[in-house]
Amino acid sequence: MLQLLHIENIAVIEQADIELEQGLTVMSGETGAGKSIVIDSVGAILGYRVSRDLIRSGAKKGFVSAVFTELSPGLTALLDELQLSGDEPDTLHIQRQITADGKSTCRVNMKPVTASVLKSLAPFLINIHGQNDGQKLLDEQYHIDYLDGFAENQALLEEYRPHYQALLALKREITALETGEQERLQRVDMLSFHQQEIEQAALRPGEDEELQQRKAFFDHAGKIIASLGQAQQALAGDDELDGACTLLDRAADALAAASDVSDAFASIADKAQELRYLAADLRDMVSGQFVNSEFSQAERELTEQRLDDIFRLKQKYGGTIEEILAYQEKITAELDSMQHADTRRDELREQYRAKLAEAKAVAARLTDARRQAANKLEQSIIAELAELDMERVRMRIAVQTGTKLTVHGFDTVAFEISVNPGEPEKPLSKVASGGELSRIMLAMKNVLTAGEDVGMLIFDEIDTGVSGHAAQQIARKLAAISKKKQTLCVTHLPQIAAMGEHHLLIRKSVRGERSYTDVSPMDYEKRVCEIARMISGEQITEASKNNAAELLGAAEQHKTGSATVIIDERRKERAP
Repeated sequence: MLQLLHIENIAVIEQADIELEQGLTVMSGETGAGKSIVIDSVGAILGYRVSRDLIRSGAKKGFVSAVFTELSPGLTALLDELQLSGDEPDTLHIQRQITADGKSTCRVNMKPVTASVLKSLAPFLINIHGQNDGQKLLDEQYHIDYLDGFAENQALLEEYRPHYQALLALKREITALETGEQERLQRVDMLSFHQQEIEQAALRPGEDEELQQRKAFFDHAGKIIASLGQAQQALAGDDELDGACTLLDRAADALAAASDVSDAFASIADKAQELRYLAADLRDMVSGQFVNSEFSQAERELTEQRLDDIFRLKQKYGGTIEEILAYQEKITAELDSMQHADTRRDELREQYRAKLAEAKAVAARLTDARRQAANKLEQSIIAELAELDMERVRMRIAVQTGTKLTVHGFDTVAFEISVNPGEPEKPLSKVASGGELSRIMLAMKNVLTAGEDVGMLIFDEIDTGVSGHAAQQIARKLAAISKKKQTLCVTHLPQIAAMGEHHLLIRKSVRGERSYTDVSPMDYEKRVCEIARMISGEQITEASKNNAAELLGAAEQHKTGSATVIIDERRKERAP
């Protein structure tokens, strides 16, 4: 159950602490007082999407926290699984802060979590029936969801939907192969040309860099050859002049002869011998380079042509040789796939047939489960409606089974109703009035949540379009529901307000130049005045107060059977 709701700087609520108890709590107030803000605050702790517009004007952040007690076994197990159990046994703390930049921070038992985690906890905490649920009830696309929820088909749906998604993917691939045959052939021709052109080029990684170096040599070949020739002549000499190597040979031989006579010359002789060998090595290297520097004009032209061919391929298929080769690998794989399209299409069709059989088998089980649950749900709703002053209503949950699979299987579901004897069942949208729709929704809510592991139900203006005896019946139904689950009801009807075991007043006031909304519990006398206001409007009279007291007494009688004594005693207290 929700024990405490704390709200700070949310819309016109500057700060509010709302303590809640078991049973039926009603919440009332003038239109625009801020009742919806309380519901929005509850939505925030359940992980609903929030807007920065929710923050009170002038505040930097808004904050909502909640304390839940008497946790269900399912919720306790989920908290343990998520490692979010708190230090206090059987207690859950949830906090959510919204900042002016639209960001929100969530905590469960003081541990940071995401909003999606709050959403996973929500089914165990609170079920909100808002004003939009009535419109959903009129929309037949949601009826199958209501029936599946009652039938507890979630496991079957989780088994079926992967099969259905796989069928859609296979169908898309088969259709692409079948409808794009001409485009496929054109692309095969184009890619085959690309592949052949790249293969004929016989590219090597790094080849373009080698060719650029060779071209640079060709561009400066004259200067290079002249320099190598001069160096070779200086080292080796010619017919007229001795070269450096010849001179170093003579110097080394002379010093060697001197060292034979005196050891004092041994060191200098060794140095001369080392220079002699170094010079010989340098001469041989220069001579080798000079020989290799010789080239033909044809070689130069071939190099330049090869560079031109590579440049052209780069412009078409990639900025580098590595990228061209990667493209070649990619189109080779694509060509292999397209050239085997017929085989692939046959394989896909076989996969589709197998997957279709699997999906149909699960869909058939869904159909059986829905048909079995539909009759039970019909009878349960009819029984609930009988207690809501709709004794002669007839309801049919039509499960239509087609031949084409959808995300729901083979079935479509429509809730049909007859509220007048002798009239056939028709779609809800064509039959039910606002008041009838509210009672139908309340009946369904009571049936559908009976087996849910949720601790609290919130009804936001379930009384739309209801008055008189029907309002009294709805009040009694809410009281019955509240015996099973903690219930909060936002209402404008005095009959429902009187039935509450606890009553909260939402009141907006202006202090200075700012609007403030306060949430406060009411004692008996304040409840009399509030219910009298709901009966007669702003002008509260003694007659309306007496009427309010009688409503409270009747509600008490319904709950405890002691109304007469209570009415008499409280009238005496209020008598002049």
